[in-house]
Amino acid sequence: MANIESPMAGKVFQILVNVGDTIAEDDEVIILEALKMENPVYAPEGGVVKEVQVKEGQQVGEGDVLVVLE
Repeated sequence: MANIESPMAGKVFQILVNVGDTIAEDDEVIILEALKMENPVYAPEGGVVKEVQVKEGQQVGEGDVLVVLE
């Protein structure tokens, strides 16, 4: 299992994965809005999305868990 964490503080602009999706390393999973820019968050490894822990529009901090992979 792996967690995909936020690399920065910002607002969740768009969630690109759903529970049950199979993703590969370096796939975009979430887009964060920070400093008026859209910043993609990439999967550090492949796996199956077990849980999405955020909602669009939610504020997150650096290091917050966004997605759990199994």
